[in-house]
Amino acid sequence: MFMMKRACLKIIGNVQMVGFRTFIKNVADSLNVTGFAGNEADGSVKVVCEGDAEAIEGLINALKQNLPSFACIEEITTAYEDYKGEFIRFERHGADVTGEGETEMVALMRSFDKKGEVMIGFLGSMNETLKAVKEDTSMMLDKQDMMLDKQDMMLDKQDMMLEKQDETIAEITGVRTDLKSYMEEKFTRIEQDVEAIKAKLGMV
Repeated sequence: MFMMKRACLKIIGNVQMVGFRTFIKNVADSLNVTGFAGNEADGSVKVVCEGDAEAIEGLINALKQNLPSFACIEEITTAYEDYKGEFIRFERHGADVTGEGETEMVALMRSFDKKGEVMIGFLGSMNETLKAVKEDTSMMLDKQDMMLDKQDMMLDKQDMMLEKQDETIAEITGVRTDLKSYMEEKFTRIEQDVEAIKAKLGMV
């Protein structure tokens, strides 16, 4: 004997505008589970489903274990309720799903509007990222300018040291020249004094 069950699921993650509700519907149809899967304003997907208890568990396990690559589930919360027999099939709910009295063109336009909103949000995020990169680049350039200024200061100090070194060398050279002249003059006088002494002694 089949035991009928009703379950309410809240699925959190990257699950909107990626074909996830279609995946849920296909699994539910294969298990003869009725109900709906719809997008919520907070970005999650809500699933209300009814059917045989084993089929309900099979649907939940498929969402946890056989997740399609285009979706990413962060968390699934499940609440069980009494079976109501409320649904006759499994449906997708959302602004991008064609409702009664709607044409395919209207549904397509709604889908484009929704995707346009997603794209605007994405572009806004990119703009913030580029703004942050620009600020980081500006900070790096400021730091580079500071480093160049410090490098210029170091080069200026190095030039000053070289100038002082040149002055010191010039002073040393001048002292050596003066000392040489003084010594030569001194030796000349000594030689003259020696010659004078020799003359007095009759040695010349």
